[in-house]
Amino acid sequence: MREIQYREALREAMNEEMRKDDKIFLMGEEVAEYNGAYKVSQGMLDEFGAKRVIDTPIAELGFAGIAIGAAMNGLRPIVEFMTFNFSLVAIDQIINGAAKILSMSGGQFGAPIVFRGPTGNAGQLGAQHSQNFENWFANCPGLKVVVPANPYDAKGLLKSSIIDNNPIIFMESELMYGDKGDVPAEEYYIEIGKANVVKQGTDVTIVSFGKMMSRVVQPAVDALTKDGISVEVIDLRTVRPIDFEAILTSVKKTNRLVVVEEAWPLASISSEIAFHVQKNAFDYLDAPVLRITCADVPLPYAPTLIAASLPNAERVIKAVKEVMYVTK
Repeated sequence: MREIQYREALREAMNEEMRKDDKIFLMGEEVAEYNGAYKVSQGMLDEFGAKRVIDTPIAELGFAGIAIGAAMNGLRPIVEFMTFNFSLVAIDQIINGAAKILSMSGGQFGAPIVFRGPTGNAGQLGAQHSQNFENWFANCPGLKVVVPANPYDAKGLLKSSIIDNNPIIFMESELMYGDKGDVPAEEYYIEIGKANVVKQGTDVTIVSFGKMMSRVVQPAVDALTKDGISVEVIDLRTVRPIDFEAILTSVKKTNRLVVVEEAWPLASISSEIAFHVQKNAFDYLDAPVLRITCADVPLPYAPTLIAASLPNAERVIKAVKEVMYVTK
């Protein structure tokens, strides 16, 4: 094991797979000459050359379409969006092209593409640059949606995504690129669609994914543990497919569930989880399922309003104590 940054874990994943298969290439805005907007692709142009690390115009619709055509003809593109907010410019290509081409061609053409880049808020970037679209993409059959929470998961899941034969939405976070974590020196892969039980517990289950794991869930769990509450923590890792089996197994043990995500509340990942739990584990629940989400508004610019809008540890602690009927 060695401690490396989240951005380095992503870079190692791409480098390792690109060295094995010359059909894999990276394209996006500033990924080559500038070494990536977040320095994820630093040094890759020098190693792989301009035919495999390609700077694109500011035209997400265009280069997403190029990637789909390339994938249909046997290549394996990795497309970096400077932020997934900009993927909306290309969403027709992703939803009506990449996600559907295998089905619509009767299996003649696939789209083995990784669309990757940061999701969610990163401070005072304004409402148009601070959105979470995990649930949007997860709603579309044909796509897989991966949201790693730490460097170890980022590398293992990205390697699995690159060799997967389906289009993958791989969502990172600007706030996490500098996060450090232990990553093995030897090669490894993490299975897509399998959640990780981060911490065993008996009193309540907390389910989350991505940035929320380190920024919100971990400090809440630390405080709850000091109060004598035993929390089981599940990191989904992927939100399509969702590992409902892991969630149900945990809820049948703890009898309580709190789901934490950064997105807006309506039709969210937490909504889907709450439905499945009430449908398949209703008799095991000792309290209603509670959700912690972003406020149902465009993210404000003022830092005080940002703090009021986003999930935080205090809201998680309050929700856990509510489902446990703890009054203090």
